[in-house]
Amino acid sequence: MLPIRTPRLLLREFTLDDTAVVLGVLNDADFIRFVSDRGVRTHSQALDYLRAGPLASYQRHGHGLWCVERLEDGLALGMCGLIRRDGMPDVDLGYALLPHARGCGYAREAAQASLAYGRTVLQLPRIVAYIDPANQASATVLAVVGMQCRGLVPFPGAAGDTALYE
Repeated sequence: MLPIRTPRLLLREFTLDDTAVVLGVLNDADFIRFVSDRGVRTHSQALDYLRAGPLASYQRHGHGLWCVERLEDGLALGMCGLIRRDGMPDVDLGYALLPHARGCGYAREAAQASLAYGRTVLQLPRIVAYIDPANQASATVLAVVGMQCRGLVPFPGAAGDTALYE
């Protein structure tokens, strides 16, 4: 069923040509603050990230993080998708947009499309989301797409507890 089209967006699998958007997202100050510093700084490291992350996930699970593009001009806005993490019981919704794409409703639109795909096409019984409790913008997106905070939980690699949404 991929790519996924919404009224304004295209969600498609990443390719090795998408290093610029990966570098932009992973080096954004808000991504580093609220998600993690992945240490991806070069084109070569972005290629490694794509191979070991999204591309490997497509092969292993049939889904992963997708590149989010604006339909009107093909501009890459960030990433959104469904992540199966080793050692975690549920698939989780993840998203991160570049600064120029925030505040336009794109995160909501991409998150809704990803959830719908997970529920209808992949028939996932449960989809959750994990966010830094201080990330109010993400909390708002999750609430708008119908997810509710279920409390704080430990998350592998996180310095403190993480807010769990379902």
